[in-house]
Amino acid sequence: MQLFVLTYPVIDPVAIEVGPVAVRWYGLAYMSGILLGWLYARRLVARKDLWGGKPPMTVSQVDDFLLWITLGIVLGGRLGFVLFYEPSFFWNNPSQIPAIWNGGMAFHGGLLGVALAVYVFSRVKGINALSLGDIASAATPFGLFFGRVANFINSEVVGRTTDVPWAMVFPNTDGQPRHPSQLYEAALEGVVLFIILRIATHYYKALERPGTVFGLFLIFYALFRSLIEFVREPHAGHPMDVAFLTPGIVYSVPMALIGAWLIWRARRKQAPAV
Repeated sequence: MQLFVLTYPVIDPVAIEVGPVAVRWYGLAYMSGILLGWLYARRLVARKDLWGGKPPMTVSQVDDFLLWITLGIVLGGRLGFVLFYEPSFFWNNPSQIPAIWNGGMAFHGGLLGVALAVYVFSRVKGINALSLGDIASAATPFGLFFGRVANFINSEVVGRTTDVPWAMVFPNTDGQPRHPSQLYEAALEGVVLFIILRIATHYYKALERPGTVFGLFLIFYALFRSLIEFVREPHAGHPMDVAFLTPGIVYSVPMALIGAWLIWRARRKQAPAV
């Protein structure tokens, strides 16, 4: 029996409103994550000691990449949500596809968008694509943290019903206490993942082995996301909701496999010839 629940801190999704112009927390969250990630990427590239020599790109190239990665995140994240989660709804309501201010971004779609941006930018600029992927991966937890906080403010992607003492009753739900799974994800995908990658880059010199940080990011994100799926409300009516599986778990499996392959490849290329 539920004896106690935490009060959900109802926050207006609109942070600032001036006349007809409304700035939402959702947009501010993405902006904050992208800008902080950009500043962190600049610091990584400026540290020659982390690369064991000359970094694979310049700080000015990081600045140029900002627009590319922003487009990859926004377009990939939105199209991923449209295609991976709600294709029938958006097929019947195509005018709602651009309405990202109402929420509805898929991480796995954003990842594909960023991967495409990394590949094309690296080819255009003559940069090692895996090293650029390492930089983008190390900076991504900032966006993940603020994005999940925005999910919490929007009362979306809520958790499953539960009787834990820290359960919350979210607006626009059935009134049952639920896991604040968005905050779990903010902690794991944002804070813990950042710490893991920071240790890899600054203490184990992982940037010297192109693809290693990218691989670690894929593996640990897939692990954390899959764990959270057990306390996160499944996407209603999705064909991948079978037994213990959810779309988030299914989409994370290939991420983990690719991540393991990237790390194996990096270690193999670094191994001395015998």
